[in-house]
Amino acid sequence: MSRKVPWLSRITMLVALVGVAAPAIADNVVNFGHVAPPFHGQAKGVDAFAEYVKEKTGGRIQIATFPMGQLGSERSMASQVQSGSLEIAAITTAVLQNFVPQVAVLDMPFIFPNRKAAYATLDDPEVQERLFSYLPKKGFVGIGWSENEIRDFTNTKRPVRAPEDIKGLKVRVMNSPAYLDTFEQLGASSVGIPFPEVYNALETGVIDAQENPLLTSVLMKFTEVAKNVTKTQHALTECIIIVNADYWNGLSPDDQQIFRDAAKLAIQTNREVNAALHEKLPKSGQSIAAYCKEKGIDVIELTPAEREKFREAMVPVWNKYRPLIGEDLFDFILAKIDKYK
Repeated sequence: MSRKVPWLSRITMLVALVGVAAPAIADNVVNFGHVAPPFHGQAKGVDAFAEYVKEKTGGRIQIATFPMGQLGSERSMASQVQSGSLEIAAITTAVLQNFVPQVAVLDMPFIFPNRKAAYATLDDPEVQERLFSYLPKKGFVGIGWSENEIRDFTNTKRPVRAPEDIKGLKVRVMNSPAYLDTFEQLGASSVGIPFPEVYNALETGVIDAQENPLLTSVLMKFTEVAKNVTKTQHALTECIIIVNADYWNGLSPDDQQIFRDAAKLAIQTNREVNAALHEKLPKSGQSIAAYCKEKGIDVIELTPAEREKFREAMVPVWNKYRPLIGEDLFDFILAKIDKYK
């Protein structure tokens, strides 16, 4: 294959060459793991979290941040936080639902009508209190959010405007029960491929499509080989910042509040940086819209009526997860979304 290695692979190889510092063991240094690359909004948010804690505690507590999955996959990091070998991590609800089924409510396809309603719902104190209440039984304490982005659909075959357009496509899907069920309901064949291999899989025809935020697809250059993009905005890749319960309980109430305030700063920074990346991509300085136009990438914006057809097609998936999530919680979240849409 004669193309350049995608940036994720290049960074991974660089880390391997220069070495990664071992997790700090000093009493006042705790570790915070996540999977985002260093320039992404999620990574910048985590770094802002660390700086805030250091400043507000006068250096008494320092947070060592580990991006790019340096401490393991999200599932592995969740297990590490659960066991206490890792103090803090940002884990997508798509993965965390394997430990805490109730958080899958945020991964229901097309549950959020738009970004504004999603953010208002997530920032609602009652929503956070209700969702985070399920975590301590599994050894986690939820203190806030970070995020990747809202997910879109990219493929090599044809424009997608309706649910039936996805039928028969081989789609790389995140390894999450809700995501797999979503695309099976649409008639696609879900293919399990590690994220760094998606470009080559699209290029060679192993898969026809993948679902990731358009920002991610552009940065990973998936749109070089899959020029049909539909802004389905079908799911928000939201992460919960989880802290090991024993570590959390050992913090003073004042320090716990500092951590909660740091988490609010993290998601604010996260969202601002991601929004800025949409307008100014790394290196090129172009907006995503300008980049797609220049590269001949067909970006489809669904009309409200088209989005409603997708939402209607997802009813069987919602019905499957209602008893797993809990009827009361499901309806509570829907009511909050309806309030803010």
